[in-house]
Amino acid sequence: MNTTELGKQAEQVAAKYLQAHGYRILHTNWKTKQCEIDIVAQKGDCVSYIEVKYRATDIAGSGLDYITHRKKQQMDYAARIWVQENQWNGAIALEAVEVADAICRCPYTSQILTKD
Repeated sequence: MNTTELGKQAEQVAAKYLQAHGYRILHTNWKTKQCEIDIVAQKGDCVSYIEVKYRATDIAGSGLDYITHRKKQQMDYAARIWVQENQWNGAIALEAVEVADAICRCPYTSQILTKD
């Protein structure tokens, strides 16, 4: 399986995990010419913009370790465009979900990202 296929599979696993934890999936792979969000999901009155990080092993660290300040800025920018295009006035959150192991099974970690 190539990395694109693994990434898509990880995003599907993450979406199922989020649904099982009360999120309603609004979009997967939402894109514009300038940006992309892996998953847009709503839980209650908050829309979350979720980065999915897949790692076959943790030898090089957690997938969440690879969410840099720059990536957070990109996520924030993409979220703002989504808010504008969808005229959303509610709460928003930037989140990340890690999918680990060679066949995209648990453990999962969900983390609210702050805008440094």
